Amino acid sequence: MSWLITGPGVLACRTPTDAAAPAIADDPTLRADPARSPGRTTPAAPGRSDHEAGSPVLRVGTSGDYPPFSDWPKGQAEPRGFSIDVARAFARSQRAVIEWVRFEWPGLERDLVAGRFDLVLSGVTVRPDRSITGRFALPLTSSGLVVLVPEHSAMRWSSDLDRPSTRLAVNAGGHLERTIRRLLPEARIEPVPDNRRVLDRLPPAGHGAAIGGTVIDGVVTDSIEAPVWLARRPDLRPIGPLTHDLKAAWLPATADGEARARALDAWLLAAEREGLLDRMRAAHGLPDAQTARPLAALLSALDERLSLMERVAHAKWLAGLPIEDAPREDRVLEAARAATHEAATRAGLPALDPVAVDAFFRAQIEAAKWIQHRALGRAARLEPTPDLERDEGRIDLERRIRPALIFLGERLARLLVATAVAGGDPPDDAAVEAALARHALPQPLLHDIAESLRELLRVEARAARPPRPRPEAADRAASA
Repeated sequence: MSWLITGPGVLACRTPTDAAAPAIADDPTLRADPARSPGRTTPAAPGRSDHEAGSPVLRVGTSGDYPPFSDWPKGQAEPRGFSIDVARAFARSQRAVIEWVRFEWPGLERDLVAGRFDLVLSGVTVRPDRSITGRFALPLTSSGLVVLVPEHSAMRWSSDLDRPSTRLAVNAGGHLERTIRRLLPEARIEPVPDNRRVLDRLPPAGHGAAIGGTVIDGVVTDSIEAPVWLARRPDLRPIGPLTHDLKAAWLPATADGEARARALDAWLLAAEREGLLDRMRAAHGLPDAQTARPLAALLSALDERLSLMERVAHAKWLAGLPIEDAPREDRVLEAARAATHEAATRAGLPALDPVAVDAFFRAQIEAAKWIQHRALGRAARLEPTPDLERDEGRIDLERRIRPALIFLGERLARLLVATAVAGGDPPDDAAVEAALARHALPQPLLHDIAESLRELLRVEARAARPPRPRPEAADRAASA
């Protein structure tokens, strides 16, 4: 078992006054118009960033209970943390003023759909259902689920935890509760409404009963928050990580939300390239993941898109639609070619090699169909579905799932251009397998994806593309 937790350590948290970072120009390979809240302007006010009066408002959702991402102590005017620093830096690049909007984890999805936020930056985990309900930006960092148990506990492995006698406390309503219930179906899970109180459910030995009264065997957190808790409780030790997850900003599935996600993607690529994200991660004790590098971001986008395929298969099954649909595959390929060509044109670059582009998207389509076939092979029912369920399947596919797939397909096209421009070492099969591990794809499919990327990088290297324009030059050209 691998260990990402190396030991207890205090994670630094910046205050609002020292979190400033220079604005970064959009990456020319992913240029997007700045997306701002339409028609909303405000004078500077307490709890908002200190921009000039009349700036557009960026409503940022944050929990305030999840250090090192978001921490909002009582009596403090504004939150602090890694996610908070990212939000401030992005808002400055958009010349926007931030309005912080607190949320509680059980109501996060409802609040996003209701339009309470322009984006959420609070250590939100990328998850298939969330990719359909909203739109994620590029990943900011990675993490994994961890269970903290007393040092003297006999439990050592995840199999030791999955017993009816085991009681585990977890933040209520979030990704961790859902995941721990899936991973440990036999264990007794105790949701705690406030994440800041989860650790209190497991007092040190000899210090009396836990808050809430029930004896708890362990607490659930992740590999990023765990060092903060271990610094408070050196008598505990971790089991895990048991998963590999990505954290990203979450935005509404609206035209404004998608436009803002594209602008944020462009900013994140530039912030990663110029080292700003690394400095922010280091300031808060986060791993040096560099998740917004073009190739890493491309593989993450592919992983996110493939994660929707079981939902696609279920919707097709309800609707009575076949998995194999050659005309639709042709339309998907044509849209991918057009999106890739547009991304190159917007960046002022020649078109990518069409053969290499087709090979990548065909490999992605084959992987998607393989996952769908596997999902249908697990289906409990094979008889025809009632008309009502057929309608539900079609509605789910057309109105919810396919818009998310289109958004991710366009992101793949933009990131394919960014990857070709960035160059660098081509990925081997093992790197692609690691990025897509959750799907357990057969080796031939993984090889086809990796080989398509290697061929793209080989072709683009031979083409000897001109150097990327300097950000200052790109800014002047955009304003001309």
